[in-house]
Amino acid sequence: MIRTFAAATFGSTTVVHDPAVGSNHLPPQPLPAGCVALDDQQVAAWPQPDLADLALEYPLSMCWSPIVRCNLDCPHCLDDKSVGESTAAERRVLAGHIAASGVLGVDISGGEPLLLRDLPDLARAIRRQGTSVVSCTTNGWHLARRAGELADALDAIRVSLDGATEATHDRWRGEDSHRRALTGIRAAVDEGLFVQLQMVLMQSNMHEAQKLLDLAARLGAGGVTFLQVLPIGSGAALAAEQMLTDGQAQEAVAPLTVPDGVRVRLRTRRSAGGFTVLRADGYAWRNARGATGISAFVPVTGPADLRLPASGSTS
Repeated sequence: MIRTFAAATFGSTTVVHDPAVGSNHLPPQPLPAGCVALDDQQVAAWPQPDLADLALEYPLSMCWSPIVRCNLDCPHCLDDKSVGESTAAERRVLAGHIAASGVLGVDISGGEPLLLRDLPDLARAIRRQGTSVVSCTTNGWHLARRAGELADALDAIRVSLDGATEATHDRWRGEDSHRRALTGIRAAVDEGLFVQLQMVLMQSNMHEAQKLLDLAARLGAGGVTFLQVLPIGSGAALAAEQMLTDGQAQEAVAPLTVPDGVRVRLRTRRSAGGFTVLRADGYAWRNARGATGISAFVPVTGPADLRLPASGSTS
């Protein structure tokens, strides 16, 4: 499949960012800076860099959570629900700062970003300069009704599925959330959106990892990302019961049979360290200490404030 990636050159090294998987790759030859159309299977075969070796002035990718509100109440949520939300006008300003920051990939998350009426406009504002690719992470509840208007605003959409079966997923995300998510995924695929499924890998759902890969193939999704539980926010209370070590997560994912056309990524806690997050109140911070805490907490008043030191980041 041909889809849009973002490229930039640091010194003599060109890096390509994948908006769906959230991964970075080293092409065999230099590419023009900005958004480029590439074959995703070809990109998947390119090696992934150790970003600490690139001496980056700013992170390659980031998460923007412009909303705290959510229609679900997941017990493993990372969000601080006491944070205030920016106004629509303030969101437009922040989108402009992101677009001018040099960051290659931006994932708009929450809360539940599909509750924002201006979500398509915010995504387009970030993409307007032609240097950034934009994805959105959603629980999928409202995706079926909004897929059409998001199709030309996003480069990819990531849908959270914490179980391949209704019983497992709805245990974590609430009654009917599995059916609504699958309906939304089908609608997004029909609109031509590249869909990546995301599962928070836990003791209670790891046995469904293979079933989730098979479900992704049947739905027409392009891949699955397995995320480690981060002991932040509500997720801290689940750490002792549900959290896997990075080694356990790797052992669970390694033997899986990957269907044709499906890409798989495991985001360990180590690889989440150093990742930049812009909160709903306009403050940016970085995951630190193996993604068990935060650092570099600053208010974003301009593009330079998003260029938090990337030393030690592997995201």
